[in-house]
Amino acid sequence: MITKSKPNRAKLLISCREKPGIISTVTNFLLEHKANIVHFDQHTTDPRAGMFFMRIEFELEEFDSSIKKLEEDLHEIAREHALDWQLSNNEKRKRMAIFVSKTDHCLNELLWRWKSNEISVDIPMVISNHTILKDIVESYGIPFYHIPMSHETKEDAEQKALELMKGKVDLIVLARYMQILSPNFISKYPNQIINIHHSFLPAFVGANPYVRAFNRGVKLIGATAHYVTNDLDEGPIIEQDVQRINQRYTAEDLKTAGRHVERRVLAEAVSWHVEDKVLVHGNKTIVFA
Repeated sequence: MITKSKPNRAKLLISCREKPGIISTVTNFLLEHKANIVHFDQHTTDPRAGMFFMRIEFELEEFDSSIKKLEEDLHEIAREHALDWQLSNNEKRKRMAIFVSKTDHCLNELLWRWKSNEISVDIPMVISNHTILKDIVESYGIPFYHIPMSHETKEDAEQKALELMKGKVDLIVLARYMQILSPNFISKYPNQIINIHHSFLPAFVGANPYVRAFNRGVKLIGATAHYVTNDLDEGPIIEQDVQRINQRYTAEDLKTAGRHVERRVLAEAVSWHVEDKVLVHGNKTIVFA
């Protein structure tokens, strides 16, 4: 769904230990700052002794001065009530770098949704270890950077990518980027790197999932979008979906069907992240979508 940007709107994400009165404390705080709440979501892992998560979307008059004062006062209320919080607003668009290799279906989906303003981000660059997708990217007016990578050059290649992105990128999307990122690289963007895995995790981890699924005679195939961690394909899951198949599908048919699922799942996960609808708790996510 395309949503018009509302420049006087902000989003507040909060996580803390469950305790009585936290909703009242936060909503009264916003009321004192003359904020008009337009969306409110909350979740608790245990009403008595769990973790509490909240997402509030609100509007402010005289936005620039009001949001600055609200953010300053948030530090105090957060200290008093032991809150972890994140405040964002529509005035500042997130900046997303896309990493790709040779396949274009996930890239095309992201670029199309960006062009149609379904995903409201800036894309300062696309980085690839191949040049195959260069023309597609540049046709959108987006800079394309080719950084070849081999086992011997991996460290230097990652460093070059980090230098290109420094100060320019808030989010990295691996749109079928067929390289494993190092712990050093991942540490620079914690819970800010989204990957699409071409199977319904935790099944068929690793290479050739569609061939392995075909050999197993599966009846459902799927895709998983998740944050990247040092544990391969085991980061917090943001979105998953499946498609029913049958014995008439060849391994190639499975790949075709899988691509449709992959592009949809990745785009949804990216959209939710950009809209600040995802909170990470341990190796799980809370998605207010």
